[in-house]
Amino acid sequence: MLKPSDKWSWYYSDSEGYLMLNLGDDMLFRTNLSRNLLVDCAFVENHFTVDDASDFQLYKERIACLPLSEPRKAELALYCIAAKRFHKPVQPKSWFFESQGVGHAPEQGDLVSLRNALNDGVFIALEVGENATLCAYTDLVPFALNDSKTLEFGQVIKVMHDRMSDANTLFFTQQMAMVG
Repeated sequence: MLKPSDKWSWYYSDSEGYLMLNLGDDMLFRTNLSRNLLVDCAFVENHFTVDDASDFQLYKERIACLPLSEPRKAELALYCIAAKRFHKPVQPKSWFFESQGVGHAPEQGDLVSLRNALNDGVFIALEVGENATLCAYTDLVPFALNDSKTLEFGQVIKVMHDRMSDANTLFFTQQMAMVG
């Protein structure tokens, strides 16, 4: 089980072309954030902060119900922290998703459902705004945005709240049903 440490540090690797997390003991984690997706402060060494550790715990708790292996859950949690802290601001790309009526205004760490004519998927809320939220995709099977574009595991997209529905109840209802 991966446990956050104040000895961890974020840095950009020119040779890898991605934001990295040095976990100590000669262990490195490569995020899915390439140079063009990063804010300027990502290009200097940044310590893994108390806020990062708190977010790691929040994301790990929220994704515990997902059908992923423990290493994949840790990977997703680290992708989420990296995106929340270092991803460039983006505009919503809601046109890829169907309106779900009134919509759902999530809180950070909430699981939300997004769908389009090709598929539906579960995402985790990273950065919640007044009308839109930056979300990370949680499934290992790519999510088709259209005929030529897909989202991969851990990739982020910003979406208006009217495209979202609450997915937390989906997982917690299933867990309660299995207990009884």
